[in-house]
Amino acid sequence: MKEYLKSHKLDHVSYDVRGPVPEEAARMEEQGIRILKLNIGNPAPFGLTAPEEIIHDMIMNLPDAEGYSDSKGLFSARKAIMQYHQLKGLPNLDIRHIYTGNGASEMISMSMQGLIDNGDEILVPSPDYPLWTACITLSGGKAVHYRLDEASDWNPDVEDIRRKVTDRTKAIVIINPNNPTGALYPKDVLEKIVQIAREHELILFSDEIYDRLVMDGAEHVSIASLAPDVCCITINGLSKSHRIAGFRVGWMVISGRKDHVKDYIAGLNILSSMRLCSNVPAQMIVQTALGGYQSSEELLVPGGRIYEQREITDRMVNEIPGLSEVRPKAAFYSFPKLDTEKFGITDDEQFCLDLLHEKRVLLVPGKGFHYPTPDHFRIVYLPRVEVLKEALHALGEFLDGYRQH
Repeated sequence: MKEYLKSHKLDHVSYDVRGPVPEEAARMEEQGIRILKLNIGNPAPFGLTAPEEIIHDMIMNLPDAEGYSDSKGLFSARKAIMQYHQLKGLPNLDIRHIYTGNGASEMISMSMQGLIDNGDEILVPSPDYPLWTACITLSGGKAVHYRLDEASDWNPDVEDIRRKVTDRTKAIVIINPNNPTGALYPKDVLEKIVQIAREHELILFSDEIYDRLVMDGAEHVSIASLAPDVCCITINGLSKSHRIAGFRVGWMVISGRKDHVKDYIAGLNILSSMRLCSNVPAQMIVQTALGGYQSSEELLVPGGRIYEQREITDRMVNEIPGLSEVRPKAAFYSFPKLDTEKFGITDDEQFCLDLLHEKRVLLVPGKGFHYPTPDHFRIVYLPRVEVLKEALHALGEFLDGYRQH
């Protein structure tokens, strides 16, 4: 299996739960060693639990959730999704072109399976959420990674995107807000990406699973709202914003121009029918989740857990000699940079293994996100402040005097 993954360039997929570093952490845990985990974006284990009304809705609706739904999803769920995206300004919405899924991950997989022929190219950010690259590769395509510019708040390098468009390119993927960098893309950058898609008749895919986890009074702009004449596929869900990753609630919305993608939509309808339907009990909470008070908002302001955990992470990382980061604006990730000359680092995976062995702190190396140089790693700042302080203090102690070569 490992050789298969390597031959298909999938050896870094889901690195936060699979790969040499997390596998070594699991082995150490089996020996009774306590590990400080800053590697998985799963809110619930850190005490960030679902809103009570979501749990109540799930319980109340279970007796009516025993059968299949329409393959695209319950009307009530898709209507709520449609209204949510109408408020975000998405044009030309049609409930027939809204699909519910077992998490956003299933929607990413299905959208690539329906689109790609062997040899097609899809532009994907680097660093990326590695599932995009995996799904493109398994569908017979080629993920062409474009640059996110750290010096420009991790925004997409628009000229790099333009340079990498070929006659085999079918789509551009953006992840906004971004995992793993925590970046939030400004409107002017999004408009430039739309223009490239417009010029080359490319489909835009926008992964917006963190759009309700934005801090500092900033506003998330959905790229589809800027592109009425471009086919846009917006992917979203409730796993992060409503702390219900295990419920598997996601969706996909097609907006904008659609006349030239009729065959693609027909293919998506077939793929949707083939899996019968997505999780029906989870569909039944979508209407409640998207309407009314959004409990995540209280986590994102001063005094709120995610905000304060971002603050302590940003401060402590930037206080460690040889370490720096661009301040995250959204989600719950940061992507610090190592001074490779100071530490002699040529292998970011080895750095994470060394840290794990010496300080029992688990991080994800940048290579897990298809980042080309060994000088970054991702921190998940979901643990409580006291845990983050312990882990980041240990990181600082480890780097004091560390030299890989």
